[in-house]
Amino acid sequence: MVTQENDAATKPKQSLFRRVFIRKETPDERPETGDTEAFAPAPDESLHVEVLESEVSQAEGLDAGGLGLATVQYVESEAEPDGEIQPEIAPRAAPTATSFGEPPASPQKRSWWARLREGLARSSNSIGSGLIAIFTKRKLDESMLDDLEDVLIRADLGVATAARIAKIVGKGRYDRNVEVDEVKAILAAEVERVLSPYAQQLEIDAEKKPYVILVVGVNGSGKTTTIGKIAAKFSAEGRRVLLAAGDTFRAAAIEQLMIWGQRLHCPVISREQGADASALAFDAIKAAQERGDDVVLMDTAGRLQNRTELMAELEKIIRVMKKVDATAPHAVLLVLDATVGQNAMSQVEIFGRVAGVTGLVMTKLDGTARGGILVAITDKFQLPVHFIGIGETADDLEAFTARDFARAIAGIED
Repeated sequence: MVTQENDAATKPKQSLFRRVFIRKETPDERPETGDTEAFAPAPDESLHVEVLESEVSQAEGLDAGGLGLATVQYVESEAEPDGEIQPEIAPRAAPTATSFGEPPASPQKRSWWARLREGLARSSNSIGSGLIAIFTKRKLDESMLDDLEDVLIRADLGVATAARIAKIVGKGRYDRNVEVDEVKAILAAEVERVLSPYAQQLEIDAEKKPYVILVVGVNGSGKTTTIGKIAAKFSAEGRRVLLAAGDTFRAAAIEQLMIWGQRLHCPVISREQGADASALAFDAIKAAQERGDDVVLMDTAGRLQNRTELMAELEKIIRVMKKVDATAPHAVLLVLDATVGQNAMSQVEIFGRVAGVTGLVMTKLDGTARGGILVAITDKFQLPVHFIGIGETADDLEAFTARDFARAIAGIED
């Protein structure tokens, strides 16, 4: 059984959730052809849903708690001493989560620009020290431009981008002293030019309800944490969000998503560890349809892009989603760990081919000196970049803006 852990710092006096056990007794709604094995639970298998107390109390007696599923048994996880659970909860539009296992951020927080510059400091310092070594007290020649290309390639900006920047720096400046700040300005301008067309916010199409977002990536890229952070943003906008714990291989991922759900007042659908993720995807979309949720955010197990059997499982999840909603998933977000460098290129290529990636989220930019990989990926694959992450808290994942990123990685102060 998946259990719900309460963080002592945020634990209320009464439970905000009840555990709902939904026994799969009537698979009549399941498709009769194709992938039917995905929908046959083991005799003792139950679907677990974490539901808000207020929603349970309002929905009891109505079509399995408004979830559109089979048999429901409500079990109180915690109660007041008199045995009654109070249904009062904080407003949905006022989430308190910042990150898994952390208390809410201080009201006095630094600006995103300050945190972005600090997060990209390793990358900008690496580039900056290289530029100083090349351009200090020397007149520009061909060998210096070659050295400039090498510095930019080592920062993972990509060969094409590095060559373009070197060409721009060299134009009309041969046999002249070139200031480092001048090169930084050229670098920032070219990076911004490459990235600007692809700096796109993740837009939710209200006509597609629920709007299904499938989150994919390799092991350790930060998918589950990213889902929680995105859910916090959507909840703050007043959207009804349902979380689906599709990483059924890791018990910790299920627990982590449940904690996010409790803090954000979002229901979480999960199964036992090792269960079929495609069946869970089916149930999550059906539940969201019945409940009238705006967004479904589905986690998936991490899988290496070179494991064909695991990628086939991902294809199956998508096929099953389409049995509920032919247009789903409406967005497929690939979460990339910036610290893996060039390996991220093959991840984009293979996940794009298998899962139809529609947008990127780059995490852990604060953990590498090669943050330029985002430039190389965008230049090659021309995919939208929706979010970047430079830390652990919810505030450290923000919508991507090309100008801020370009100036931060070039080491421009303001």
